[in-house]
Amino acid sequence: MSSVNEGLSKKLLARVLSVYFILTLLVTAGQIFSEYVNAKSHIEGELQTLKNTFSTSLTRAIWELNTPQAKSIAVGLMELPIIEGVQIRDENSKYIADLGRTSQLTEEPITKGVVRDHSGGTFGYSFPLIFEFSGRTSLVGDVTLYSSIDIIFSRIEVGIFFLIGNAILKTGFLVFLFMSAFRTMLTNPLNELTQQITDFHLDDPESSKLDLGIEDDNELKLLETSYNKLIDEMVEFQSKLSDTQNELKQANHRLDEQNISLEEEVAKKTATLSKIMLDLEQQKDELLINQRELRQENENRQFIEDELRNRNRELANSMETIQLAKDQLIESERMASLGGLVAGIAHDVNTPLGVSITATSFLQERLAKLEVAYKDKSLTGSTMSSFIEDAQQTTTLLTSNLNRASDLISSFKQVAVDQTSEAVREINVSQYLNEVVQSLAPNFKKTQHTIDINCPDNISIQCAPGVLAQIFTNMIMNSLIHGFENITNGHIKIAISQQQKSLFIDYSDNGKGLDADNLNKHFEAFFTTKRGKGGSGLGTHIMFNLVTQTLEGKIEVFSEPDQGLQYKIELPV
Repeated sequence: MSSVNEGLSKKLLARVLSVYFILTLLVTAGQIFSEYVNAKSHIEGELQTLKNTFSTSLTRAIWELNTPQAKSIAVGLMELPIIEGVQIRDENSKYIADLGRTSQLTEEPITKGVVRDHSGGTFGYSFPLIFEFSGRTSLVGDVTLYSSIDIIFSRIEVGIFFLIGNAILKTGFLVFLFMSAFRTMLTNPLNELTQQITDFHLDDPESSKLDLGIEDDNELKLLETSYNKLIDEMVEFQSKLSDTQNELKQANHRLDEQNISLEEEVAKKTATLSKIMLDLEQQKDELLINQRELRQENENRQFIEDELRNRNRELANSMETIQLAKDQLIESERMASLGGLVAGIAHDVNTPLGVSITATSFLQERLAKLEVAYKDKSLTGSTMSSFIEDAQQTTTLLTSNLNRASDLISSFKQVAVDQTSEAVREINVSQYLNEVVQSLAPNFKKTQHTIDINCPDNISIQCAPGVLAQIFTNMIMNSLIHGFENITNGHIKIAISQQQKSLFIDYSDNGKGLDADNLNKHFEAFFTTKRGKGGSGLGTHIMFNLVTQTLEGKIEVFSEPDQGLQYKIELPV
């Protein structure tokens, strides 16, 4: 355990010191780099300062073509400690002097001062040589002064050694301080804790409590307190365990006595059980007899179930027949509605046709008289004027009545074709609704009932118009036949609107309405309030199926006695 504690302390110490070493290394490297940058900046500044020292004399020497003096100046510059190389060129970029560690320059002359890094660890400051004469300036050449990294390091060498030594000294002191602190505060207390735990005596746990001699309230002190508390609880548990063992011994003694009593009771129960077994054997025989009777009864029930299954099959066939009859009745209802429409239109068309025939006969009679007068050469201007006036009135009357008959037949034709076909096409709802109402006009001819239609002219939808016509026909005829019974001035309101992708139809009349019982059965098949008076009870049922199934919409009906009836229909478009 001691080696484990030392290993833990060493690992913790190693991690702390590793972090410190890395931080110290980074800080020292940053300081050295900063010293390097500052030293290089100072040297570059000194190179630029040298320009003011010798540029005037060097410029004059080159202007005067005094090459030896220019080379002498270059040699003198090489004596300076910060100079590693000197290059002097004339205005044609030809070298006058090229001394020391230098680099190849571009062919173009230098026109402004610039500091550049070169290969081989050197850097240089280049500037032009400009000679002023009589207020004019001329470029006579350029100079490049070279220095190197070695010079920079020679300047900061002492500072680098000082930084490294300072980092080593601080690191060594911190290592010693950390090792002493870890040994005093962690390694030694852990070794003491391990030794005292190893000396634990199970027979005398009270003497095995920890005493680390720690006065600070730290984690080891908390561990010591918790461990000693655990020892106290163990002592208390051992005391309770001893008491429990004594109680268990007493309970075992009582259990032995109870076992003896139980054996005697079992012997008595065994005798009673034997008698019960004999009774069960007798009951078993009776159950076998009952089982045979039940089997016979099951066979009878199976026969009855087969009969019921056959009856159900016959009933299903009957339901199919009823459904077929229902479909035929629905089709008959549609054809009957179409027949009523034909009868009404035929009666309504007869009137303008009769007027047209009468007008035609009158016109033929006047033409005959005009022909006789013409042949007898007794034709006068007044006779001709009278004939023309009568002919104009007759043709006007004939045209209006024939147009009315044509409109009636056109509306009837469109509605009749739509009611016998489920073809989908685009319709203008307002225009088509007016055609449907016009086709039903003969049914309202001898009444004072009115129909008010409120529908915008710009609503057009794609649907089977025959379905829509049959829905409106059923609603209008239902109001006429049932709602307006014994009512003189009936009024129907039809309001249509389109919101987003739905068409809303609000239909209402001021008829006699329905009570709650009849309203609940309103859409049921074969339900009618005129049973025996020509009502089939299929009109509203067909209308409900057309809305909910064919058009996949929703329909609701609202009514109260003497308050009229209202349909609200929503159709997807």
